[in-house]
Amino acid sequence: MAERVPPGQVLTKGWPVLHAGSVPYQLTATNWTLRVHGSVDAPFGLDHAQLLAMPQKRQTNDIHCVTSWTKLDMTWEGVPFRAIVERARVRPEAKFVVMECEQGFTTSLPLDALMDDDVLVAHRANGAPLPPEHGGPVRLLVPRRYFYKSAKWLRGLKFVPEDEPGFWEVRGYSNVADPWREMRYDVDDVTTIHKMRKRSLFQALTGKP
Repeated sequence: MAERVPPGQVLTKGWPVLHAGSVPYQLTATNWTLRVHGSVDAPFGLDHAQLLAMPQKRQTNDIHCVTSWTKLDMTWEGVPFRAIVERARVRPEAKFVVMECEQGFTTSLPLDALMDDDVLVAHRANGAPLPPEHGGPVRLLVPRRYFYKSAKWLRGLKFVPEDEPGFWEVRGYSNVADPWREMRYDVDDVTTIHKMRKRSLFQALTGKP
């Protein structure tokens, strides 16, 4: 088990719900769209039916939240990120991707990190459509990074030459977010972050909200 649980993490059997702002329950598979744009030769948009018509992949992954919980053996389904890159014909100068989310939230990662074969534009988890509180109808899945990089309520993928740190990163969370190197924060004393971590650890240990 030790090789599957990063330093400082606690196993949970539940799936704690953490996010900023409110859950956008008005966003559904019926009205969801995704915009792929930026430094690409073939920008495009998708609705939910078109996303399901793209190549699909089903895989099992562990996920690791920056607030200290780890959940093992989750089954995910979605479109490999590589398929998005191929369709968009990403230009050589694109080095980063900004994940644009409902309500104006963003996060970002280097394009190389998103080319791992386990990165999905995900629409199902554990055999069911993603529920709204967990980022449904569609979120990103980046299993090798802390889970805030797996952007909820995904609405856009913008390919850019230079990084654009997002909502969490400008508030003290690590821009790298590598759980195996315990890269949680870019600063050591951010009261809000530590309060969130303490609350989520309590959820992981007790299963209570």
